[in-house]
Amino acid sequence: MAHPHWRSLAKLALRHPPVKFHLLLYRIGLGPVIGKLILLLTTTGRRTGLPRVTPLAYDEINGAIYLGSTRGAESDWFKNAKANPRVHIRVGSRAFAGIAEPVTDPSRIADLIQYRLQRHPRMVGTLLAAEGLPRNPSRDQLERYASRLAMLVVRPL
Repeated sequence: MAHPHWRSLAKLALRHPPVKFHLLLYRIGLGPVIGKLILLLTTTGRRTGLPRVTPLAYDEINGAIYLGSTRGAESDWFKNAKANPRVHIRVGSRAFAGIAEPVTDPSRIADLIQYRLQRHPRMVGTLLAAEGLPRNPSRDQLERYASRLAMLVVRPL
């Protein structure tokens, strides 16, 4: 039988957009659980100067955090980090300040997709297939796809 709190969380997930739901999970203390997949990126609003928190999937490679933007350079969080690269990361129970490097180079983004594909072949293969690519695309196909994307590389201060 499911724990009653899980039923409550399931109801909340159906009523709230994923962004708010992920924030809620962190707020109620489930950061260490959800932090294996999702982190919280805090940027400074480029127009308002206010903190903006965005839950994002991530990869951590050699101490740096890699965040992919499927909306490319048009994502608000990407634009905010580009305007002010000082960001804050909360992943699981860790929190730290960092400097964000905006990346739009298709070759570097394709490197990240290849890394993700090696680590999670089914999941990433399915996502690529949904974008019209083969589950195991060639390097050329990856770079063409990556030309529409952007990513941030965040290095802790």
